[in-house]
Amino acid sequence: MAENYTDDTIKTLDWKEHIRKRPGMYIGKLGDGSSQDDGIYILLKEVFDNSIDEYMMGHGKKIEVSQIEKEIRVRDYGRGIPLSKVIDVSSKMNTGAKYDSKVFKKSVGLNGVGIKAVNALSSSFIIKSFREGEVKEVHYSGGNIVKDEEICSSNQPNGTEISFVPDLDIFGKYHYLSEYLESMLKNYVYLNSGLTINFNGKRFYSKNGLLDLLAANIKEDKRLYPIIHLKDEDIEIAITHSHQYGEEYYSFVNGQHTSQGGTHQLAFREAVVKAIREFYGKDYDVSDIRTGIVAAVSIKVEDPIFESQTKTKLGSRDMEPDGQSVRNFILDFVGNKLNNYLHKNPEAGELLLEKIISSEKERKAMSGIKKIARARAKKVSLHNKKLRDCRVHFQDNKEKVENTTIFITEGDSASGSITKSRDVNTQAVFSLKGKPLNTYSLNKKVVYTNEEFNLLQAALNIEDGLDTLRYNKIVIATDADVDGMHIRLLLITFFLKFFPEVIKNNHLYILQTPLFRVRNKKQTFYCYSDEEKEIAISKTGKNPEMTRFKGLGEISPDEFKHFIGKDIRLDPVIINKEDSISDMLDFYMGKNTQERQEFIIDNLRIEEDV
Repeated sequence: MAENYTDDTIKTLDWKEHIRKRPGMYIGKLGDGSSQDDGIYILLKEVFDNSIDEYMMGHGKKIEVSQIEKEIRVRDYGRGIPLSKVIDVSSKMNTGAKYDSKVFKKSVGLNGVGIKAVNALSSSFIIKSFREGEVKEVHYSGGNIVKDEEICSSNQPNGTEISFVPDLDIFGKYHYLSEYLESMLKNYVYLNSGLTINFNGKRFYSKNGLLDLLAANIKEDKRLYPIIHLKDEDIEIAITHSHQYGEEYYSFVNGQHTSQGGTHQLAFREAVVKAIREFYGKDYDVSDIRTGIVAAVSIKVEDPIFESQTKTKLGSRDMEPDGQSVRNFILDFVGNKLNNYLHKNPEAGELLLEKIISSEKERKAMSGIKKIARARAKKVSLHNKKLRDCRVHFQDNKEKVENTTIFITEGDSASGSITKSRDVNTQAVFSLKGKPLNTYSLNKKVVYTNEEFNLLQAALNIEDGLDTLRYNKIVIATDADVDGMHIRLLLITFFLKFFPEVIKNNHLYILQTPLFRVRNKKQTFYCYSDEEKEIAISKTGKNPEMTRFKGLGEISPDEFKHFIGKDIRLDPVIINKEDSISDMLDFYMGKNTQERQEFIIDNLRIEEDV
């Protein structure tokens, strides 16, 4: 019998209850910290954006950030929140100064929601406002006030300090990755020339904006021509090309890193092609122009429309103040400025033309191979025994299927366990038959002539870039032994060599699987390290049953579902921005056997000392 639909059925949640019950509406996905867009990083961004908005309005040239264990602290030196409004700003929805464009122009935080979401989703949230020799301090837990200090005198300079600890009850087990935190904060200084950010003893500062961003991400000897840096009041771009495959973009709106792109990034890609074709007077193929491009674009607009509260993708209806669309604004700027630059710098123009012609020759030489490979991949796709596909895919709706995953496994036993225990809606499995080729010294021809790589490329659908990527997370699932480690290295080499954007856009992961199972009649613990094993033994008492898992195939499907479900542990494959991909591949996968042997000997650690 259907339940009665009465007055009691209708419920109204207060602001903090709603945020805690539906956190995805405010911060996107929760995650555990292994992805750059997981909730714990969004919380920091929401707090930090307020400090950035102060800087953009000309108040405070320094921001201090610290991360100790699970606590984040942000201290800016802006004007400070009006002391009588500290509670309102931190706990009343739709309260803020950014609705008034006279006070905050071209700001990121516009909805008066962000800092309240951080408050509601933190087990500890402390806000202090220093203003004209006085301070107001309020302590919260889960959005509830636990201490409201009276306004008192202070010798601290003006500004705001917020410290918070994301709630374990909401986020579960999580951890911060310093690489992600540093990447986020560096982007802020590149977008705000003259701003100093101090993070855990490190100082981040940029004098040349996006020019410095590209310089940090691609070494000078890897650039085909000097970085082109163009800027105006509301737009800044930086462009160069390298020998790498694929395209690499860093796009921003009002200082917000739009990791999923949007209107401005699409317009920028279109504008570069249009400007280069017009400059050379030839209708070059789009792929020949954009292959190997490394570029950044930053624009400022009033009242930006993002596709979600997390602001990772710019919507399509944004307009400049004069009524010009973002697309036309970018097309005009790039068309004029890039054309002028190439006329004034003929050497850069010649080097760019050489790159385009080189790409064109390679594309034409590979066209026949591609045609045969595509036909072969299409023919076997209906009966591809290597791929057990899932029902929904990443590009179906990027806001809703973030958890789409493909596991790349070694052998039938491992793939069998994962296949039987996976979520068939969002988890796919691709099975390798053995160790893949070392692609270090090979060209892209191998992607099409090697059946396994061709089928993997087809399964991921990344031949023409990440716009058609079918899975958000590509997870290498191999045994934690020497052979498994070797397969991981060979697959990472493949992606670094031919699809580096997969790694640079945080899509590649390593699956952690338990090394031990410790249990008694009442409790079972799966342990991922010797330390966890010892803790489990102390909890289970005397003489527990202990099993050492040597390979994925030894773990039953019933057990495996615990390791690829909500408690999945993933290690992201991260490229250090200071590292050169080609240098890394040369050292680790090249023919310098003696040099590598010396490195291994010098860095060898005895297990007892670890």
